[in-house]
Amino acid sequence: MPTQPTNDEQPPPKSERKNLLLGAVMDVGRVEVAQLAADFGVSQVTVRKDLNELEAQGLLRREHGFAVVGSSDDMRTRLAVNYPVKQQIARAAAEIVGDGETVMIESGSVCAILAEELCTNRRGVTLITNSAFIADFVRKIPQSDVLLLGGAYQPESQVCVGPLIAAMTEKLYVDKLFVGIDGFTPRTGFTGRDVMRAEAVRRMARSAERVIVLSETRKFQRRGAVQLFETAEVSEVFTEGPLETEVLADLHSHDVTVTQTHL
Repeated sequence: MPTQPTNDEQPPPKSERKNLLLGAVMDVGRVEVAQLAADFGVSQVTVRKDLNELEAQGLLRREHGFAVVGSSDDMRTRLAVNYPVKQQIARAAAEIVGDGETVMIESGSVCAILAEELCTNRRGVTLITNSAFIADFVRKIPQSDVLLLGGAYQPESQVCVGPLIAAMTEKLYVDKLFVGIDGFTPRTGFTGRDVMRAEAVRRMARSAERVIVLSETRKFQRRGAVQLFETAEVSEVFTEGPLETEVLADLHSHDVTVTQTHL
């Protein structure tokens, strides 16, 4: 949760405040309106107006005295949180992909923006993904070329998982796999929330020379429920930064290249 502004600080403007409000609710799932008002240094009336607008957009729902996220896996909601930051990360990552390249992209909001960036600004790029959301997200871009991996469908996250992922990727070979994460600590490595999705992304990684993580800085020093990768299994990290000294040192000690976009 954000810290309460001091007497010398002004509350953030409305557009920024709404984005921060949504991020705060996404982080914990359910937050009191009074707590949000105190954290952001504004009145409860102001917070309720912001929350009503976010609810009208389908990004969260209101309960008596509380704001509640509808689904932490809903991709439209996740895209709306810190969109400019995610776009900056995606654009930086797109710089390492050339025209005519085939890459794998796993589900995630930053990954979806990366897919859009590649389809819009690269020629002849082919995307291999297990995300039905990403396939739909780029479908109206004329030069989009997508191979959608099949499997057991998870409707909230709109991804395919299960043993068919392994069968479909067994004979595929790419240089880069881009993935999102839900957490990282030096002790646990890179982590996620869903066991089936974690298994799917590990299967996809077997067909890639390099695993590249795209994540907001706030995901570092959190821990997900299941490990995605040991730290040394990842080649690069793209984030807005700056990362904490301990985290950055651990990544570098495992030869992970870190790009911090510093928005």
